[in-house]
Amino acid sequence: MDHLVIARSLFGMTMAFHIIFATLGVGIPLMVLLAEILYQKTKDRDFAIMAKRWTKGFAVLLGVAIPTGTIAGVQLNLLWPGFMEVIGKVMSLPFQIEIYAFFAEALFMSIYVYAADRISSFMRILSVTMVAIGGAASAILITNVHAFEGTPTGFRIKNGEIVDVDPWAAFFNPSFFVTAGHVVLTAFMTGAFVLASISAYKMWRLKKETNVYHYYKKSLLVAITAGGIFGIAAALNGHESMQKIYEYQPEKLAAAEGIFETQDHAPLAIGGYTDPKEKKVKYAIEIPWLLSFLSANRFDAVVVGLNDFPKENWPPLFVHTIFNAMVLIGSFLILLAFLGLIWYKVRHAFPNWLLWGSIFSGPLAMLTIECGWIYACTGRQPWVIYHTMRTSEAVTTSSNLGLLFTLFLAVYVILGIAVVLVLNYYFKRHPVSKELTVHQAEA
Repeated sequence: MDHLVIARSLFGMTMAFHIIFATLGVGIPLMVLLAEILYQKTKDRDFAIMAKRWTKGFAVLLGVAIPTGTIAGVQLNLLWPGFMEVIGKVMSLPFQIEIYAFFAEALFMSIYVYAADRISSFMRILSVTMVAIGGAASAILITNVHAFEGTPTGFRIKNGEIVDVDPWAAFFNPSFFVTAGHVVLTAFMTGAFVLASISAYKMWRLKKETNVYHYYKKSLLVAITAGGIFGIAAALNGHESMQKIYEYQPEKLAAAEGIFETQDHAPLAIGGYTDPKEKKVKYAIEIPWLLSFLSANRFDAVVVGLNDFPKENWPPLFVHTIFNAMVLIGSFLILLAFLGLIWYKVRHAFPNWLLWGSIFSGPLAMLTIECGWIYACTGRQPWVIYHTMRTSEAVTTSSNLGLLFTLFLAVYVILGIAVVLVLNYYFKRHPVSKELTVHQAEA
């Protein structure tokens, strides 16, 4: 296998594994905060139990997010020395500031976990708020490096040397705000739907009219409400993100929609696959003029096609399928939440079809995250820094990457199994029925 492909596969595998825990590390603290606020407002102990149990699960996930994030940082330096040379001179600010965000998250996480029963209501909410802010800030700061890769600013390369460095211009690159918003909103959405999956599964297994069933019904209601709200926000932000791509990375947009010829009134292709021989998207549903309108708020906006770029600069054409999967799954999740809330408003219950949809909503939300990152990174290829440095120029010359791939794959399989076993063991030893019984006795 090609050396560059192995290097990209190794780092891609690490990020695909890490992003699961990093995403939940941002999304679940917000759900804990919502449960804590609901408890302080209603004094319903079910919400206090939710906050406590979600925090326990989050603590386990955080224990994997930290080492896998460290591995990703090490691999950046080992696999992509050319890229890290530029980052070290131009874009080191996010890494430096992220340390403080992590310290704040860890400090207030400790306060909430170990002292929640001994601090005031205000301090409980403040602690969880700081955990949520710290987690979101960490994600934003690290993701900003990715934003910089797509819209690099704040430096020039002259005669092979990096000159005219402006770290703050690089930090606030043109796609910083939209990328920061998207990573946070999608993490909030995913955290909510993962908890909705668990709640729906428990409801499906339980008999109705039990205190445990009603606990999970409240949990599901909170989760799909949050998931729907943040799903809509993420979709609106995603639209803005695509407009940035239209402005700054036209090849990426053309590959996402299978546009080969430059055209105005460009159609939006839904589904199908891109055929490189016939240079079109086969079996797609095309909506006339819509791509132009979504790209620049004008039906006559010109969308540049792939044929206007050298073929060696084309992104892989399968990104059309990845992009469509991301959008279609995200749309399904928003529709599921919307229908679920309407049904609950009318019937005050969740039917089996909604429970089944909610059971799959968590894995589907995580799949959307994975598809989004694959599209974001693969759609930028062959550049590691857009129109500045090719991925092939940044890769290490070290050998034996195939062996490293195998070893890290084994590590991630073991870690994944360990997480499942630990979570299963803890929550079997501490069932929610026991906590509900204790609180009922205290009441």
